[in-house]
Amino acid sequence: MGKPSDTTNYIYRMGTAPNTRAAISQKNKVFGYMVGTKEFRQIGALSEFGMDESRTIDPVRGVGYGDQIAELVPSVTEPMTLTVNKTLLYAVDVFQTLGYRGGVSGLVRSLKHHRWPFDIKQEQVISEIVASQDMDGVTQQAAPNASVQANGEQFLTPIRALFTFFEGCWLNSYSRSYTSDAAMVAENSSVTVTDIIDGRSQYGEFVDTGLSPVAANGTAGSGFSLRFAGNSATVGTPNL
Repeated sequence: MGKPSDTTNYIYRMGTAPNTRAAISQKNKVFGYMVGTKEFRQIGALSEFGMDESRTIDPVRGVGYGDQIAELVPSVTEPMTLTVNKTLLYAVDVFQTLGYRGGVSGLVRSLKHHRWPFDIKQEQVISEIVASQDMDGVTQQAAPNASVQANGEQFLTPIRALFTFFEGCWLNSYSRSYTSDAAMVAENSSVTVTDIIDGRSQYGEFVDTGLSPVAANGTAGSGFSLRFAGNSATVGTPNL
């Protein structure tokens, strides 16, 4: 068989999505290294894509200071977990969309056959209503092969999107079942992620996350907790 893809089949051709201020799932695109292509391809027939992560926050108290929390100290962040649920297609299963030679592409049938980690890319396409306004920190991108024709002229349609790359992923669970009371077969899988980045920025100790009392250039920051103000005993006088 040729390269498996449900995104090129006319049955699963791309449709339109409404423009709203609220984020909608129709404008959320998820990509994996489709087997045999060596490039990101959008995962089609995806019924659910979710993410979950957590970390423990430990309170610091002092003996003799009463029932008072001195500070909350974040512990290490647990690895992020992704939920990737998809409708099973004869020519494309979840393993194949993530790059493994499974299904009709090869012998991979179990998680124990996975030898290498994979990456997932997410694009949260921003509504044209919001993209037409000024947005800090969002870079306008040109959608590849996305063009419109007006008055005989062809030009690229500018869009804005938030890019997230999930690196070094491993499937930690996979299930599918065939039942007599339903014809459609769903694949349910869970993914553990090594790292999460936006694909372009430099991360590290001095990354600008916001809420810092001091900006990167040494000037006053954009905002911070009163706990870290110059005099934490003074909360300030409200403007009446």
